[in-house]
Amino acid sequence: MPRTRRNHPEPLIWSQPPPPPRQRALDRETIVRAAIEVADLGGLPALTMSTVASRLGPYTSMALYRYVHSKEGLTDLMLDAATAEIPIPGTPSGDWRSDLHRLAMDTWAMVRRHGWYAQLVHTRPPVGPHMMRRTEFSLSVLVGQGMSVATAMSYTALIDRHVFGNGLQAAEEDQMRERYGLDSAEEFVAAIESVRRLATAEGHCPHLAAWLAEPTGPTVDEQVELGLACLLDGIAARLPRP
Repeated sequence: MPRTRRNHPEPLIWSQPPPPPRQRALDRETIVRAAIEVADLGGLPALTMSTVASRLGPYTSMALYRYVHSKEGLTDLMLDAATAEIPIPGTPSGDWRSDLHRLAMDTWAMVRRHGWYAQLVHTRPPVGPHMMRRTEFSLSVLVGQGMSVATAMSYTALIDRHVFGNGLQAAEEDQMRERYGLDSAEEFVAAIESVRRLATAEGHCPHLAAWLAEPTGPTVDEQVELGLACLLDGIAARLPRP
């Protein structure tokens, strides 16, 4: 059987030549800022090269390619620009748990500002300068506690999966509520009641039915912080003993 030829991936934007000099009001930073605004307002479906060009003024998509090379290049630049919003200390404070907690929750706040981030972050290599600086800080915190770099990378990835996974779920749930018209409290309560009736119909889900009768619990932000606390507790139990 003939072998299927795979397309070679385009070189990462970080390894390609720098963009051309600024022309009129157009440059790479302006394009990235406009793309983030488009994605923040309309989500990923709205993020096209033509939409970004239209937001910038009388430009065509081809004008943008001169600065970002490709849609993937624009995605890389957007992810790194959003990551730059996360405060990164120059050095660890010495309180490893506080450092990782703050980094994770600051990352979560950024992810909630930019719902598209969690949807895109795992589709591209995390090699932007700000993304690598964020990872390096987390590694420095854990290596400073006596871990090997490999172990520190594993725990860093676990925390990131927790934050970005919750960000992806939150983004999808936001879109689901919009699709089903559950924007108001009244509409959400009505939906909960219809689910409760389904749960009680056969009598097989008494606990779920009881919760649906009086749904309470932590907010999404509180759930993320609770899960993070559990992860940090697990890391603490596995720190190398002095």
